Amino acid sequence: MQGIRRADFGPGFHWGVAVSAYQIEGGWDADGKGPSIWDAFVRRPGKIDRRETGDVACDFYHQYLEDIQLLKELSIPAFRFSLSWPRILPQGRGEPNPAGLAFYHQVIDACLAANIEPWVTLYHWDLPLALEEGYGGWTNRRIVDDFLAYVRLCAQEYGQKVKYWMVLNEPLAFTALGYLLGIHAPGRRGLKNFFPAVHHVALAQAEGIRLLKNLLPKAQVGTTFSTSPVFPYRPDHPRDQAAARRYDAVLNRLFVEPLMGRGYPVDAFPELAEISRRYAQPGDAERLAARPDFLGIQNYSREVVKYHALVPWIKGRPVPPQRRAVPYQAMGWEVFPESVYLALKQFAQYDPTLPLVITESGFAAEKETTDDPARIAYLQAVLKQVYRAQKEGLPVQGYFIWTFLDNFEWAEGYRPQFGLVYVDRATLARKPKRSAYWYRDFLRGEATLE
Repeated sequence: MQGIRRADFGPGFHWGVAVSAYQIEGGWDADGKGPSIWDAFVRRPGKIDRRETGDVACDFYHQYLEDIQLLKELSIPAFRFSLSWPRILPQGRGEPNPAGLAFYHQVIDACLAANIEPWVTLYHWDLPLALEEGYGGWTNRRIVDDFLAYVRLCAQEYGQKVKYWMVLNEPLAFTALGYLLGIHAPGRRGLKNFFPAVHHVALAQAEGIRLLKNLLPKAQVGTTFSTSPVFPYRPDHPRDQAAARRYDAVLNRLFVEPLMGRGYPVDAFPELAEISRRYAQPGDAERLAARPDFLGIQNYSREVVKYHALVPWIKGRPVPPQRRAVPYQAMGWEVFPESVYLALKQFAQYDPTLPLVITESGFAAEKETTDDPARIAYLQAVLKQVYRAQKEGLPVQGYFIWTFLDNFEWAEGYRPQFGLVYVDRATLARKPKRSAYWYRDFLRGEATLE
């Protein structure tokens, strides 16, 4: 059988790589940038593996021209990156920082000069510390207005150059990890923080989409969701099935369903009604819904959930791949390429006409330099699943690899390496891996999915 080529995905399919500001930029206090919640969190003992920080990260702030040149040499057509809110608005509101505004103009201009399409994410977790310390960040309703003022400023600055916008990166991830479990910035815990954060993030998601579409009618405006198809550990066990349904309601449905006009998924998880009961104001049910131009799907694996009476609320927990004796990668996630297909299928059910773009997908290794056959095998397997979804009529229109450079992986520090390009931590020298050259050849039509 002949291998699948790039051309088989169609001429309008978007191909790229994805990064985020805090994970690659460095320059954490350079040229008037304000601190983010991550700049503070990495300084708290015991929070980050090996006490690593994003202070320097990959130094993209100073090396962006070389990096964009490397993207061009690798024939990568689109570059998804995020804007740092505290680099643009050091206090989160008020006076913008001219150097911060100028930096992203330079990045966007360099992309366009290299014939690379910029895809801009407005919020990828680096909340200005001033807003967290001033009023509690996402737990306070004031955040919605400050966020919309930031969105408006970015649209006015960059809207003539940028066609593709994403409002939020993975709202479930940053609310659950940062405001429920406390293992990401700002390190808060408990439902008293999680529930209000969920509601204000869901409002900001819809209002941000509405505002961007109003200000930039020619742009394509979306937002992104972390996805993990959920399976019961014992398929025929009613308690495992019920735990899996509850887990899925939080993991996959909590933010997309309000956006689609369905409200919070209280059918599977009645306790979620508490969010609207305690934190909603009149008119919020309507404000939570908006019509994006596309949904960003971010997928790495699946979850297999088993009933557990002592786990509050969910009454279940994932069974790690090590205990199930299945392959896993350096983040501890199961290697399960079909999860991309299943996630596309699940999200296509909301509106079969709404385009889906895989805005993150990738493979983590460790102690890796430039030889990465496991990543090449993973990418090939995943892209076959994307092709399968497309052939079945699912509206998938793009694929972005996480990530371009080995970067700062949040609480895990620099140990897990997702990059197509190896970054020497001592010198910050960039060295493309075999996967980078495979992707280049595939994009040029010189390699296939076998």
